[in-house]
Amino acid sequence: MFGMEIKEVDLGIDPTDNGGVMVLLKNSTDEDVTSTIITLECAALDRWGKGDPAGFLEICAPEIVYFDPSLERRIDGREALARYYEPIWGKIFFERFELLNPKVQVIGDAAVLTFNYISYGPDGQQSPWNCTEVYCRIDAKWLIIQTHWSYTKSVRA
Repeated sequence: MFGMEIKEVDLGIDPTDNGGVMVLLKNSTDEDVTSTIITLECAALDRWGKGDPAGFLEICAPEIVYFDPSLERRIDGREALARYYEPIWGKIFFERFELLNPKVQVIGDAAVLTFNYISYGPDGQQSPWNCTEVYCRIDAKWLIIQTHWSYTKSVRA
């Protein structure tokens, strides 16, 4: 497709093992890219669950596009996304989360992360979601250029 080989790498990840922002060199393996992207995502989700959406803003490219089922239209740009997050800053909390079935497809300097996600509130309430994020390697950093969240019917895949 488009003269590029798509490589798929599945990696079992412990979502409680969150690292900081990672930088990869151009000659990184697909396994390195997979590990880096899932680590970035888990670290941002961990901060989100503590009421801090800045973890996602820090790994978003300035030209991020964002879809959410609560929105009528797409959000364009990191500044607009930050404005969208303002009213919920410090108001979203959960005890833990699960990142289920993560898959990273690496295509040159781009990678697509798809996963099922469940957060668990203090009362044990579960919130299941699906997510697709497109990352792009920009100045040796993996940044999100597109996010799409959707509701899911099943709690476990």
